[in-house]
Amino acid sequence: MTQSIILWLLAMLLAPFFSAVILKVKAFFGGKKGPPLLINYYTLIKLFKKGSVYSTSSTFIFKMGPMVSLGSAVTALLFMPIAGQAPVVSFDGDVIFILYLLGLGRFFTIAAAMDTASPFEGMGAAREAYFPIICEATMFTILVLFYKLTGDLSLADYFSGSQPAGLWQAAGAPLLFVIMAFFIILLTENSRVPVDDPATHLELTMIHEVMVLDHSGPDLGLIELGSFIKLFFFSTFVARLICPFDMGNPVLNAGMFGAALLLVYVAAGITESVMARYRMDRVPRFVLTSFALAFFATIITLEFIK
Repeated sequence: MTQSIILWLLAMLLAPFFSAVILKVKAFFGGKKGPPLLINYYTLIKLFKKGSVYSTSSTFIFKMGPMVSLGSAVTALLFMPIAGQAPVVSFDGDVIFILYLLGLGRFFTIAAAMDTASPFEGMGAAREAYFPIICEATMFTILVLFYKLTGDLSLADYFSGSQPAGLWQAAGAPLLFVIMAFFIILLTENSRVPVDDPATHLELTMIHEVMVLDHSGPDLGLIELGSFIKLFFFSTFVARLICPFDMGNPVLNAGMFGAALLLVYVAAGITESVMARYRMDRVPRFVLTSFALAFFATIITLEFIK
């Protein structure tokens, strides 16, 4: 339990660092030096030193949005087996609980955006409510596959110890479709290119960033920290599947997990460097690709098991 708590704390501490890797990769492809790898820590410190500004038309919901968003991401990370170690909290059926927990954080983020009565933030909130619906369908499809392979509904039974290797032995090549589906979910849930561009400044084309335009100071810092942790959470899915090995040593497992996680962030940075953001009417088709991949992986695997 002590090791699990330490890894959980390290995950929250290192989440901003790994997110900066994406900025470094994008700068490399652009022929630039890029910001330092500690840039996100500097940004968080700067935001927490400032004060928050609230509109007279906003209510307590606007203030709750950042706190619930961060709290849901931090709590979800409690259930994730980091580096193959048993999670801090686990129970049968926790996967469904986590999906609803992340949905709760999204709901309050959307509610906080709507509370500002800004048409731009309302537009971003509508997009934020629409695109993740397809991601949830994909997640439940993958959940059906994992349940058929393991008979369990717990992240600990999927990603702790040598369980990922067992998934590969049971499913085989179709699990590659699951990895690609998870990567698309990662890009969509975290508003990355080609779904959204976190570096843009045009409200008409933004999804997540336009929803937090009125947040400032510590509130914006909580939102940024929550987004770093959420990105780390989804990256862990992919990292554990591409590196399913259990070396029998916690230090070696942590090292291999860190390397796999770094590879996932580099892949996200490369994706943002070589692709442009899709038009809004093409984003649903891109997200639906994840559902198609998960669906075919499930059908092929179930037929193979039969």
